[in-house]
Amino acid sequence: MAHPTAVINVVALSSSLIGEHTPRIAAFAAKGRVQRLNPVFPAVTCSVQSSMLTGLPPREHGIVGNGWYDRTLCEVQFWKQSNRLVAGEKVWETAKRRDPSITCANMFWWFNMYSSADFSVTPRPQYRADGRKIPDCYSHPADLRDILQSDLGAFPLFKFWGPGASIESSQWIADATRLVWERCMPTLTLVYLPHLDYPLQKVGPDQPSIAGELRAIDRIVGELLDFFEQRGVRVILLSEYGIEAVDDAVHINRILREAGLLAVREEGGRELLDPGASRAFAVADHQAAHVYVNDASALERAQRLCESAPGVERILDRAAQRKVGIDHARSGDLVLIASPRRWFSYDYWLDDARAPDFARTVDIHRKPGYDPLELFIDPAIALPRVRIAWTLLRKALGQRALFNIIPLDTRLVRGSHGRIDQAAAHKPVLITRHGAAEGDELPCTAVRDVILRHLFD
Repeated sequence: MAHPTAVINVVALSSSLIGEHTPRIAAFAAKGRVQRLNPVFPAVTCSVQSSMLTGLPPREHGIVGNGWYDRTLCEVQFWKQSNRLVAGEKVWETAKRRDPSITCANMFWWFNMYSSADFSVTPRPQYRADGRKIPDCYSHPADLRDILQSDLGAFPLFKFWGPGASIESSQWIADATRLVWERCMPTLTLVYLPHLDYPLQKVGPDQPSIAGELRAIDRIVGELLDFFEQRGVRVILLSEYGIEAVDDAVHINRILREAGLLAVREEGGRELLDPGASRAFAVADHQAAHVYVNDASALERAQRLCESAPGVERILDRAAQRKVGIDHARSGDLVLIASPRRWFSYDYWLDDARAPDFARTVDIHRKPGYDPLELFIDPAIALPRVRIAWTLLRKALGQRALFNIIPLDTRLVRGSHGRIDQAAAHKPVLITRHGAAEGDELPCTAVRDVILRHLFD
């Protein structure tokens, strides 16, 4: 009979952050074993989580980042949620082959829709025809969403991502996890607590204000530890990546555009990246960037441009991609790794006045790359609360209006991730009391086996 197990993912937790401001996490670690995790490259949410749950590198499960370029559709795809995008057997599927009675609840880990997990909850806003984005979530079974939101209120989407991101979203996820466990009693529970990710990207890992953020997430983790331990559930505490301090971005798409390789089209005085018409362009993703070359004759030139770009530490051609396990059809023809203290922006316009309208909004699906500036309100806006209230009023009256409050100054971002050549203190951690693997460091692909040992040993 399998032993109930919970995996709590405290995003961006590293050994350097465990201490006086995290007494509950520190106490759990003191009675167990702390190991450093070596994430797959790129060390970003979707790639690392997929490797943890399948035990496979990106070349096999196919998740080469949080987004990639679909060469058939000629569109950039970011933050997709279908589990069918992830190849390989997931850990709960392996467990079910051994014991068909096992059930799994996936609480907000990514690629959470249309999977074989028995119970799942994930963010899923309603996009209304009048332009409104309504906070909501998706669940399986479908009525689980209604039960949770009846008890807890609507999922706080605007506290999960955007300038208002806060501890409230992690608290809601933790509260929902307890309700789901009491109602469904899953054998395996996967819990995603994103809170630390936000302030660490905004101010960096070394700012005094991080102490309060650590205390906030530690309290929530402590509540979950008490809940699970009182019910005899084994707990694995882990993180996906660690955050490094950064100073500014590498604008790789501007370099490709100035060289005549990246194409844009104009709509209403604004410029839109035209990936299908570009000879080469980049999909930026934290400290990694996939460069897609549609014209094979431009490959050598694109590589030379990337090699000479300040802030690019390393370029992976197809042969080098094989060595790090990212040689998949979704990968770029070139994959770039940022230098220490740098990250990649998706910005392709040369004049901020011609940036697309969505650049100044929270729009995770339309932007052809990850944009951490969505965590900020433009400091140049006078009385931002008044502007936000006025925009909300206009929307409530049925008018279309942009929440164009996001800045374009990449120097505001002070933390990033994605590189795997990190100091030990900044690496993600795995904390266990049962079924630990040997060694001080583990590849994140070993997490799958650690979970299985917790279930069956």
